[in-house]
Amino acid sequence: MPAEVKICGLSTAETMEAAVAAGADFVGLMFFPKSPRNVGLDKAASLAAIARGRARIVTVTVDADDELLSSIARLVRPDLIQCHGAETPERLAAITAATGAAAYKVLKVRDAGQVAQALAYTGVSPFIMYDAMPPEGAVLPGGNGLAFDWAILKHAAHPFMLAGGLNPGNVAEAIRVTGADIVDVSSGVESAPGIKDVALIRKFIEAAKAAR
Repeated sequence: MPAEVKICGLSTAETMEAAVAAGADFVGLMFFPKSPRNVGLDKAASLAAIARGRARIVTVTVDADDELLSSIARLVRPDLIQCHGAETPERLAAITAATGAAAYKVLKVRDAGQVAQALAYTGVSPFIMYDAMPPEGAVLPGGNGLAFDWAILKHAAHPFMLAGGLNPGNVAEAIRVTGADIVDVSSGVESAPGIKDVALIRKFIEAAKAAR
């Protein structure tokens, strides 16, 4: 069965339509002010309307407070909330209960010991997203275009989402090595930070769907 694909950090109607039309299974909208892919609530709502019913809508948050999460739930109506900060299993459960959208955890990893932290989220997070540990002093918790040693996911429980340094040229190999159920890309389909490239989006989805 082909891996599913998430195109993250979409910020224009053109690239949102391109991602959905090319077969993206998930589309990500960023809520992190320091990110070049950050979108406000109103813009996110309009972009979500393009994808609704065609792909699952994900809002990406980093230790978001209850006020922001409430506004996201009301205005954007996401299917899933990506928790990319230091959220505990208890916090994930509270977010899901408060918003009605399934919250899933991102683990930033460098070794197998960090992968094992996923056990704490069993029964709470519908799946784990594994992303590369950001470099020291990095402003962004993800979207840095860095990969990690995929071999550390050998014993990871399925399903899981793979992120970190993926692009049209390496995504098929990443799926082959890890058996990832879902692959996520942001900077790997950009011509500049925060600027998605329609052709690269299409190439990434084609490569991912043809893998295995």
